[in-house]
Amino acid sequence: MTITDACVMCGTCEAGCPVGAIAAGDSQYVIDKDVCVECGACLDACPAGAIIDE
Repeated sequence: MTITDACVMCGTCEAGCPVGAIAAGDSQYVIDKDVCVECGACLDACPAGAIIDE
C-alpha cells in the first residue's frame, strides 16, 4: 500500500489501520512498509482515494 499526493491529511487511514502502520508525515500520511500487513483496511477507509495497492 502507498499513500499518494491525493492525501488530504484527514487521518481516517491512521485510525483504521489495525497494526498502527500509518502515521502523519510532513505533507501527507505515510505507511511503514515494515509494519504494514497489506490487509487493505486503509484502502477501504480513505475517502479521498489516495491509497493505492502496489
